[in-house]
Amino acid sequence: MVGLQPSDVPPTTTVKCLGAGTAACFADLLTFPLDTAKVRLQIQGENPAAQSVQYRGLLGTLVTMVRTEGPRSPYNGLVAGLHRQMSFASIRIGLYDSVKQFYTPKEAEHSSIAIRILAGCTTGAMAVTCAQPTDVVKVRFQAAARLGPGGERKYSGTMDAYRTIAREEGIRGLWKDNFPCHFVSAFGAGFCATVVASPVDVVKTRYMNAPPGRYHSPLHCMLKMVAQEGPTAFYKGFTPSFLRLGAWNVMMFVTYEQLKRALMKVQVLRESPF
Repeated sequence: MVGLQPSDVPPTTTVKCLGAGTAACFADLLTFPLDTAKVRLQIQGENPAAQSVQYRGLLGTLVTMVRTEGPRSPYNGLVAGLHRQMSFASIRIGLYDSVKQFYTPKEAEHSSIAIRILAGCTTGAMAVTCAQPTDVVKVRFQAAARLGPGGERKYSGTMDAYRTIAREEGIRGLWKDNFPCHFVSAFGAGFCATVVASPVDVVKTRYMNAPPGRYHSPLHCMLKMVAQEGPTAFYKGFTPSFLRLGAWNVMMFVTYEQLKRALMKVQVLRESPF
């Protein structure tokens, strides 16, 4: 290790997982209000009789939330969001190279496209399975509108939300989602990805936030949306979703690369005898 620079040493799996999770948390801190605005717009119109506040556009949604619920409201669910990023990104991104290497034959010089897709599907499935409860809690907090900063809340905190959902809806309630919805959301970025993923993302948000019994399945949720609100309902929250996707990916991967270098520098210094 003498004389080696951090760039000469390949990052370990631990460095990749820790770096990816931390970078994802940093990106979430900066873009979380966009995600909250997206959720509010996606659930708007779901239950017209109970809808007391109307949201119009990205800025209008954020301004309305701050005015009616207080300045901290765009960050409702942030703790669960950070839980999600630390678990989801650590697995999906941090373990990708290790899983790809596992699938690649020893005699092969490079991994084929099929191997890379298989590795992406594997880490994506693992990440969704592990992080799903955090996403359910995050969406519940983001969707819950309160009248004023001191308004009533169903959950006293993030950990209470995990316990309450498990107690009232069973352990399956914490994994309340349709796997293909998250599977589609795990790939791609930019305008095309938002166009493709928006319908399943809206259904995912509605289904996660719905009380027990409102929808029999994600398909029932989708059909009910079309019947009551029309096909345009699938693109509610499109603008904040698109803006957050681009900003989140840029911030996350730039931070990820810097964190990997910093962590490898620390590792090299620790292993060096001088």
